[in-house]
Formats: sequence, structure tokens, C-alpha cells
Amino acid sequence: MNQYKSILITGVSGFIGRYVARYFSEQGWSVIGIDNSPPENAPIANLSAYYCLQLPDITLNNLLKEHLPQVCIHCAGRASVGLSMNNPIADFYTNTVLTFEILNALRLNTPECRFIFLSSAAVYGNPELLPVSETQSLAPLSPYGFHKQQCEQLCLEFTKVYDLPTASLRIFSAYGPGLRRQVLWDICQKAITQNFVTLHGTGQESRDFIHALDIAKASMVVANFAPMQGEVYNLASGREVSIYELSEIVLNALEYEGIPQFDGVVPIGTPLNWRAEISKLAALGFSASVPLERGIKTFANWCRAELIGV
Repeated sequence: MNQYKSILITGVSGFIGRYVARYFSEQGWSVIGIDNSPPENAPIANLSAYYCLQLPDITLNNLLKEHLPQVCIHCAGRASVGLSMNNPIADFYTNTVLTFEILNALRLNTPECRFIFLSSAAVYGNPELLPVSETQSLAPLSPYGFHKQQCEQLCLEFTKVYDLPTASLRIFSAYGPGLRRQVLWDICQKAITQNFVTLHGTGQESRDFIHALDIAKASMVVANFAPMQGEVYNLASGREVSIYELSEIVLNALEYEGIPQFDGVVPIGTPLNWRAEISKLAALGFSASVPLERGIKTFANWCRAELIGV
């Protein structure tokens, strides 16, 4: 039985925001969504109310007073290491500053609202050892990683100083239908439309993938059961997979017979190897439900439909 029933989702029209909105709606929650997309691009079917806003916006104060959400999941903000390297100012404002503005609005209008910040494994940089636990020292490699770390500190600040209940989820490599960027999309797009696949790096770089549906499920576990004392949780499957192995799984799913090539160049700001220690979130009752091979098969089929229509 859910303890909380009303949720505000920022960035509701984005990749993760859509999954979160649908999952909470299916579980019987009243979902209020905010994004800067027009209503026709928002997941209206899963929302009890939608507001087209370019945050920060003073309208948020009235919105909070009207709906009194019990939970807020902050999915808005930039999510690109590369863009942050080229335009750190935009990344700072859409991540650090925006997170502060939302936290402050909650403090002033709905101080009991449980705030969940979607952070990133980018805060770790290249971990000291694997699997990486939440207690390891942080060493971001990109403005994106630094700004996510700053947002986590803001959450802790608002909990310690103002008693606002907060928690941060450090998401490792998110994927799923709807994601039109990053390595899985890159592999599919090249295999389907170019008939050859050349990827960055050596192929020995590794990631720990987590399906967007599991991100939504983890968000609900945290919303219901976390102590909300400014703490952080790794959100991943706990399985390390090399990019070469990943490419083989994807290309098999696409029935592509070529061999992927690697250019040996790791883009600046990109960590080399990730595998998460996930026992902290598991202790709240979460376990990943989408096996990588099955998730990739679904993703590959979606990509084919997106790119060539069948």
C-alpha cells in the first residue's frame, strides 16, 4: 500500500520523466507534470495536470500551493557530458541553479514534500575500485559530473538546514526505448542506416546499464521507504558489461553480421569503467527487473521502427 499518492515530476516529457510518469500513474498516483514542451509532446494520458513552464518560474509557487504534492521527482536538466564540456554555463544553470530554485520553492510552499533528485554516476569519474560504492570519494571528470555533485550537496543542504526530506539517485547508464543518444542508440543507428559500426574507445571500456522502467520503479521505492536525510543511492543493475560485449549483444539482436570497429579515442570527460555496488538501494526493497539482453532486444526493435519504419 502506497503511503504517498500525489507526485510532481519536472522534465516529465523527457526520456526518464515519461517512464516515471507512466509507472506512478499505473500505480494509482495523481501525477502533476512540468516541462517546457507543448502539451502535444507531453505524456498527457498519464497526468492529472500538465504545466508548460520554462523553469525556474514563479508560477511554480502557486502550482505547489494548489496541488500540495507529497513527492517531487526532479527529472529536468541537461544530461550530456559532451554538451557540458562545450557549454558549461548552460549545464550549470539547467542543473545546479534549477535544482536550487526547485528546492527553495518546495521549502517555502510544501516543506513536507519528499524530493528525489536524479543524479549520475558521473560524480564518481574513474572510480578508485569496482564495484563503486556510495562511500567512495567523488572525482568528476566533466562539468556535468561536477554540477550533479553540486546538486547532491544542495539536497543535503536543504535537508540539514531546512528539514526538507531529500534523497539522490546516482543513475549509471540509463537506457530504453525513447533514448535517441548515447552508445546503444549509436550502435543501432549505425548498424541500421550505415551498415557499418565504428565506435569510440577500445571496446574494453565498461558500463553498468539500468533500464528506464527500473529507474521508475526505484524512484517509487525511494519515495515510499527512504529515510530522506539527504542520502545518496547507486541505481544500476550491478552488472559490468564491456562496450565490445554490449555491441555484440546489440548487433545479434539486429541480426547484423558485421564486426564493430573501435577508433581507440575516449572522448574527454568520459570515465573508463563502471560497475555499481547496489546493496544500499536493495536494502530498501529494490531489485532490477529488466535483464540486459531482453532490454536490448526491445530497444533494438524500437530503433529499427524509429529509423526505417518497420
